Amino acid sequence: MSVASRLTRTEGAVRTVGPTLAPPFLDLLRDSDAQAAVTGRPDPAALSGLRASGLLATAVPQVYGGAGGDAVAVNRVVEQVATVNPSVAIILFQHFAVCARIDEWGTDEQKARFLPALASGECLAASSWSEPGAGAAKKRLASTAEWLPDGRWRLNGAKSFTTGAGVADLYLVLVRTSAQDDDAGSRYGAAGQSFFLVRGDNSGLIPDLSLDLIGMRGSATGFVRLNDCEVTDDDRLAPLGEAAAVIAGVRESGATLGAVSAGIAQAAYDLAVGHRALLDLSLAPVGRRQMVALSTLLESVHAFVARAGRRSSDDPGRTTLQAKLHASATAEQICLEVSRMLGSAGYVVGHRLNRLIADARAVALMGPTNDLCRDLVAASWES
Repeated sequence: MSVASRLTRTEGAVRTVGPTLAPPFLDLLRDSDAQAAVTGRPDPAALSGLRASGLLATAVPQVYGGAGGDAVAVNRVVEQVATVNPSVAIILFQHFAVCARIDEWGTDEQKARFLPALASGECLAASSWSEPGAGAAKKRLASTAEWLPDGRWRLNGAKSFTTGAGVADLYLVLVRTSAQDDDAGSRYGAAGQSFFLVRGDNSGLIPDLSLDLIGMRGSATGFVRLNDCEVTDDDRLAPLGEAAAVIAGVRESGATLGAVSAGIAQAAYDLAVGHRALLDLSLAPVGRRQMVALSTLLESVHAFVARAGRRSSDDPGRTTLQAKLHASATAEQICLEVSRMLGSAGYVVGHRLNRLIADARAVALMGPTNDLCRDLVAASWES
């Protein structure tokens, strides 16, 4: 039996994430991750592979050509992809999020118009909620939608940290449609805000990939400028001024960014297994104890993310938030422990572990940020 096999069997029953995805696709994602770390740009080949993989259909109901997957399936697929390419996993997660919002809040016409294309890979979706000065809770939006006499809406403003900017075909954009009421009872979003579905080929939507990130370098995370971007009222998602209700429902779904962290944690653990196997240190008591500790942490991440997806707790929304908190913090911890374990072997430019460390940090900063997650969890105890 190989050293790596002994580690996997004796140092904790850590589940294997893959491969349920096609090996050539996994290889493509793995190569793309290394390439994007250098270029800081999304890889067209990886995105084409994603569109052709069938994965984009996961969260779309079967009646619209999708796989009809629930939150367990969504989290599992995101985790698998994140094990080899966290940047693409983030793009995929945001696509799933938009699919779910359309399925939950869209009109029959909107579902028929968008969901089949989102399932087939023809259309890749992105969320564009954040903007400078709005705060993590999106309470102070400056971007606006103005109602025009001809029955259209004109959107203006600047959005930031949009994952999939410039590569998405459809953007779920959050803007202000009337005076905002920060004290309207919502802790995330505000009354007077609305969502619009904006096509990527709209001349008034201008992506900007000048943002140079430390982690998630292949995620096409950048700015989106709305410059007299005109849409119809049929492109508005959910009731006017009630974006906060849409946002509140997101965490109830069970789909969690913690799945990305779970994939990152698994990848870091696998690096540790490979390192121990290479040095033949699996029988050393200290090394065995280190691997037991890592595998226990990793199993806790998998378990928390799985529980969020099952929505089996008394408060599924709170569990979804806690899953992101635990998974992201623990993934960072695992990455740092593996860094210490590898020593100088990992202290090399281009070593994959350094990419994983940066990617793990990024998840904690993604919306809802970990600080906002803590506030939302604490608020749930008050009700």
